[in-house]
Amino acid sequence: MAAVAPGIAQLALALLLAPLLPGVVNKVKAAFAGRRGAPLLQAYYDIAKLLAKSAVYSRTAGWVFRAGPVVGLSAAVVALAALPWAGARALLAFDGDLILFAGLFGLARFFTIAAALDTGSSFEGMGASREAAFSALTEPALLLALAALARRSGSLSLSGILGGQGIGAAGGAAVLLAAGAVFVVLLAECSRMPVDDPTTHLELTMIHEVMVLDHGGVDLAFIEYGAAVKLWAFGGLAVSALLPGQGSRGAWVPDAALALAGMLCVGLLAGMVESVMARLRLSRVPQLLVAALAMSALALALVFVRQ
Repeated sequence: MAAVAPGIAQLALALLLAPLLPGVVNKVKAAFAGRRGAPLLQAYYDIAKLLAKSAVYSRTAGWVFRAGPVVGLSAAVVALAALPWAGARALLAFDGDLILFAGLFGLARFFTIAAALDTGSSFEGMGASREAAFSALTEPALLLALAALARRSGSLSLSGILGGQGIGAAGGAAVLLAAGAVFVVLLAECSRMPVDDPTTHLELTMIHEVMVLDHGGVDLAFIEYGAAVKLWAFGGLAVSALLPGQGSRGAWVPDAALALAGMLCVGLLAGMVESVMARLRLSRVPQLLVAALAMSALALALVFVRQ
């Protein structure tokens, strides 16, 4: 039980603080714009308000529409349970769990797309089509980045892969490339600029937001919280890949503090990217995602060359 306790604490801490990360991003954006901005805890207030409201369902929507938010949130939580972002062994750790990590987000995306199509709205179908097209490039980039990290560590479990030696050891360039690719995937998967604008309501630029327009109340609360958990998971993956020798000292509290500082840096970096870059035209988004795919492929090639 003592060996499992850090994993439970790690997961509980992530689930508790996940809505704080979008707040950091929004605070950075507000600072760049010279505004005070919303409170850091605004996401908690929004989720609590939505949980107090009931959901309204269209007569044309079936069980898929209702299952979409639940499956999306459940998949994100299980994926987070397989991620050792704070130095402790993940609560759900086994050989090959890196495939589960990527596959769960694919499952969540599938149900989100299916729920959007279940409404029968051509508007939501447009967003679903864009989401499916861009995911065809983000998923290979993520898998190749995980493959590079797995090959470098010699482990098929995220707990072994991300408990390595960080960027200071041999193959540090490959780790940097893989972490950079994961960050680009984070921007795309979490609907951040320059791939998508989470605050837009313009028909020609909406991707993720258009797919959830018909959701409300508890369902929208699940979607918002699931998006925060997803942002934390991808940020934790990049941070854990870069931190040196997490978990090797046998002291979970210092590792967790270092990981939290890394997560703060992820929020700051994402906020700065959103502040200095405009949203790309839809025809340019695949070019950015192909660049992330190339970074992952190069990281994998560097690992094979060094070994």
